[in-house]
Amino acid sequence: MYTCDMLKLTDAQLDWVCERIPDAPTNPQGGRPPADKRKVVQGIFWMLDNGAKWKDLPPEYGAKSTVHRWFQTWVREGVLEAILRDAGRMVEQRGAYKLYECFVDGTFSRARGGGDGIGCTRAGKGVKIMVLVDARGLPVAVDTMSASPHESTLVQGLFDFMLTEEPPERIVGDKAYDSDPLDQAMAACGVEMIAPHRSNRKPENKTQDGRPLRRYKRRWTVERTIGWIQNFRRLCIRWEKSTTLFQGFLHFACTMLLLKQVLG
Repeated sequence: MYTCDMLKLTDAQLDWVCERIPDAPTNPQGGRPPADKRKVVQGIFWMLDNGAKWKDLPPEYGAKSTVHRWFQTWVREGVLEAILRDAGRMVEQRGAYKLYECFVDGTFSRARGGGDGIGCTRAGKGVKIMVLVDARGLPVAVDTMSASPHESTLVQGLFDFMLTEEPPERIVGDKAYDSDPLDQAMAACGVEMIAPHRSNRKPENKTQDGRPLRRYKRRWTVERTIGWIQNFRRLCIRWEKSTTLFQGFLHFACTMLLLKQVLG
């Protein structure tokens, strides 16, 4: 069970992350020394945890412009995405994933600064954070997408960013995922899709029975994981105009959740 300690960046987690970040190139002719990689990572974590503006970054992590520049560089070069994949691979190799039963759901993040990849909903403009977790609530796939499309159409996109080599045996969702096209698409991938029927579905068109739907009572697992993600305040509201930068924060947050499982 996770506690509020999950929001602390431990020395073991920091060492593991920094080992996977390439060192900054040095100028043979001298010049300004490269930034302290550990301080930059700690500064990014502080921004993720507090959700503050970059100008409010405490000076103990270095110049805000330096930390912001390295964050942009690592996102642009795919470093944070690669670190998340490494974390997922480590969890899988240690047998910590429980893929016999996975759960899917999405959460809305309002967009304050505009930018790309934003959709309009009744709640306003924003993006959807889609999360697929295993039976223990560990992230198996995550992505951020426009909030406009229906959630049932966003599930297949998660399979483009799976952190495990082994696919889930079954995926459990709420009534929003009651969709025949989705059921067929998942069946084609060898995955059983389980979701309670909507009230307007005709009896002759029902495809679910009571036995698989018993798994639905454990759907709180993904809701708990979304709660963990929302503890990182930077993900509650999207201030970045770039979807890629917002995804960088999401990847870093999920990396922390996985490292908590294997490193403590």
